[in-house]
Amino acid sequence: MKLLEGKVAIITGASRGIGSGIAQVFADHGAHVAFSYSSSEAPALELEKELTAKGVKAKAYKSNAASFSESQEFVDAVVADFGTVDILINNAGITKDNLLMRISEEDFDKVIEVNLKSVFNMTKAVQRTMLKQRHGSIINMSSVVGVKGNAGQTNYAASKAGIIGFTKSVALELGSRNIRCNAVAPGFIETEMTGALNPDVVQGWRDGIPLKRGGTPQDVANVCVFLGSELSAYVTGQTLHVDGGMLT
Repeated sequence: MKLLEGKVAIITGASRGIGSGIAQVFADHGAHVAFSYSSSEAPALELEKELTAKGVKAKAYKSNAASFSESQEFVDAVVADFGTVDILINNAGITKDNLLMRISEEDFDKVIEVNLKSVFNMTKAVQRTMLKQRHGSIINMSSVVGVKGNAGQTNYAASKAGIIGFTKSVALELGSRNIRCNAVAPGFIETEMTGALNPDVVQGWRDGIPLKRGGTPQDVANVCVFLGSELSAYVTGQTLHVDGGMLT
């Protein structure tokens, strides 16, 4: 059963990792996918081709979600090309990890700008369209680190915790217009980035998770399908943990 048949979804930062996984699963469920990338043009165009081959409309846009004006231009272009926006997934994110005593102001500001301000930029940009049609689902990618914190990640944890507060507030503001806003908090998800890590370290992380494995981009994507579809019509303001029981 295709749970997102004919819906138009915007996904930020979708050329790799979790974003790419979400885009593919959404297309499998019949969604038309507009997605942004910041620098990885070749993987983005390859993904566009893969999604189109699934029989849906798909288009890659070069756009910096940390820029207020570029976010507005991106959404305007999507509405012009696709006609509407039903689902927004704020997935763009970076890390610049360091201990507090070593972290630079620039590295703190950059992570807040890309991870947190981008959520404000994009939500503000889709708001008018969703208000007009009186429906929409906004899904913000947080992290278990935003819930429990992590040494060496003050900037990243602050950005991901901020997303949860933003999500709850948007849910309260826009609920009366049938616009839902939820957050997803992934735990240890195995992507090409984790593939470069020491195998013993990765196995150590797996051993500490109750389900004894890392998550996949598809595990996160399936939760996003639920939140984007009518199956979650009465769910808003929530943070769903996709972490194999890590925070249990």
